[in-house]
Amino acid sequence: MISRSALLLGIPLAVLSGPVQVTPAAEPVRDHDIVAEDYFTVAVVTGCTTSPDGKYVAYTDMRWQPPDEKRNVDLWVVECATGQATRLTFDKTADSSPKWSADSRWIYFTSSRKHGGDEQEPPYNGKKQVWRVSPSGGPITAVTRLAKGIKDYELSTDGHSLYYVIGKEQADEEWKELHEKYKDLELGQGVVEYSQLWKLDLRTWRAEKLVDEKRVIREFAVSADEQRIAMITAPTAELITHEGQSRVDVLDCDTGEMTTVPDRLWRDDAPSPYGWIESPAWTHDGKSLAFGVDFDGYPAELFVANWQAGSVTTQKLVRPGEVSASPGAGLQWRGQSNDLCFIAEQQARRRVYCITDVRDGQQGRDQVLTPGDVCVDKMSLSRSGDELAVVMGSTAHPPDVFLLPGRPKLSDDPYKRLTEVNPQIKTWKIPQISLVTWKGWNGDEVEGILELPPDYQPGDQPLPMIVELHGGPTAASLLRFRFWIYGRVMLACRGYAVFSPNYRGSTGYGDRFLVELVGHKNDRDVIDIMTGVDAMVERGFADADRLGVMGWSNGGFLTNCLIAHTTRFKAASSGAGILDAVLQWAAEDTPGHVVNFQRGLPWDRAREMQSASPLYNADKIRTPTLIHVGGADPRCPPAHSRGLFRALHDYLQVPSQLIVYPGEGHGLTTYENRKAKMEWDLAWFDKYLPLSAE
Repeated sequence: MISRSALLLGIPLAVLSGPVQVTPAAEPVRDHDIVAEDYFTVAVVTGCTTSPDGKYVAYTDMRWQPPDEKRNVDLWVVECATGQATRLTFDKTADSSPKWSADSRWIYFTSSRKHGGDEQEPPYNGKKQVWRVSPSGGPITAVTRLAKGIKDYELSTDGHSLYYVIGKEQADEEWKELHEKYKDLELGQGVVEYSQLWKLDLRTWRAEKLVDEKRVIREFAVSADEQRIAMITAPTAELITHEGQSRVDVLDCDTGEMTTVPDRLWRDDAPSPYGWIESPAWTHDGKSLAFGVDFDGYPAELFVANWQAGSVTTQKLVRPGEVSASPGAGLQWRGQSNDLCFIAEQQARRRVYCITDVRDGQQGRDQVLTPGDVCVDKMSLSRSGDELAVVMGSTAHPPDVFLLPGRPKLSDDPYKRLTEVNPQIKTWKIPQISLVTWKGWNGDEVEGILELPPDYQPGDQPLPMIVELHGGPTAASLLRFRFWIYGRVMLACRGYAVFSPNYRGSTGYGDRFLVELVGHKNDRDVIDIMTGVDAMVERGFADADRLGVMGWSNGGFLTNCLIAHTTRFKAASSGAGILDAVLQWAAEDTPGHVVNFQRGLPWDRAREMQSASPLYNADKIRTPTLIHVGGADPRCPPAHSRGLFRALHDYLQVPSQLIVYPGEGHGLTTYENRKAKMEWDLAWFDKYLPLSAE
């Protein structure tokens, strides 16, 4: 671990991956200089699931396979005892959501497979179906063959039944005639694809419809005894109804009765009513249901609904050390116990935590199942709870699959590495990655990640520094190797210092630090960032005359804020950035975000909306600015980026360029667009923020 004094001094120490004990007999020489094209060689492990017998871990592997424009996702399986990995699927499609049969003989997964031509018949018509394959390989069999495919699925604990959700479009009767007459028009409301829940018996292959009501099922979970099915439902599929009107509905499979779990704790009693309910998970006995509620600007919370004597009560769990829970990463109960495991962030690490003995409104002690300087993206417990598989990365490598005890003891060797999906990185000259701290707004300690070139030595001349800003803002830059198109790894290896501050409102630093940004965007976050920049200059890492800034989403918004706040930055790359808070509320797909941070609606908080918007100080911008945005981005609509370009180019004559990626949403997905993004950024910084001082 880095000493606290080292952090305060900002010494750029390389942080290793904690307790992971994987040391090859002879390490390759790191002689490869990282270039942009290397990004497309990096494979990403997107999920894992442990077999019931604990002998295997199935995982999904996403990678570029030129000349394909988009990444392919394939299903793999690795034997825990030997580490032997086997690829099971090879089609050009996304093979996702693997689940094991009860006897560990089959791996079920979803895939949208399509054979050549214009085939319309399922299962090869390009619609998502459930498939299965043996862990030893062999033929892949379609389990569902529905004309429009499925939305989601679950397997029963005994493996005899498969539950799945399909969609059925329904128009409002009042406007049905006009809708049918003008089908190609987009309606603001009135046409909803409602959900149906079905049960397929895998022995008789007969299907039974269980739920067909006016509700949209976003997630569901089946209890082990199949007596209850919990569903996260919303009035429509639009995210605006999920963030404030979603609920937990529970079907009694014997009586057909539907019960809605009382929501007072995460609606009326919560700091915001706009919470996203996620990741329902039943205990082994089906008497308790865990789920998470995620809030923009406020801490995500974990809840448990308990069934006793025919009634249901709910409790909010106390998070250990105010860690920032990640309910979207999934919640799991450990074996036959009432121990709840989940992924959470704390000070730029992301670990698996466990709250023991959650029952009757009480909870027991806390455990950290993945100690050290690690970042866990996904986890999966075996049925017994004795084995825990995680997708985990560190500063030395991108995420891989590791195995560790589900009930660790002090004598346990924590991690066994099962995969090495990116062996090429062994020869790369990777950046030096360290944690740094400084005093930010109100004199509070703020933390961030500093990446320095591989050959940087203490005492070297100050470097041109690029401030790389994370999105969210209810998120964080983590202590890990992250080669992505938004700046980290690539720019440090090119010769820049890359500074990623976890400004006010970031996760992992306690509840107070998180919520202090509410009502103060474009204020306290800017102070935290700029005091961090000053600290990096004072410590000799950054050249005060060669500063750049970049970010995507909320990072793009903060890029816009910073260049409107100061002329210190010589170059900027604003990606999917926000220009005006009122426009964002009016146009984005999750307006609760704006309502939360501005503590109200535009007509009630007009002054606060304007204060939070960089538009009203845009006349002060002098920084040459490159602007990126997806042409179909629903989260940060392109009108913001077009408006920024208009202000800079047409009215202020500031050097600028707008790049709109046709058809892309909030993230860029194709090879061509991601490569273009990197090459434009590199060319822009080369021109306006040269590596060598003049």
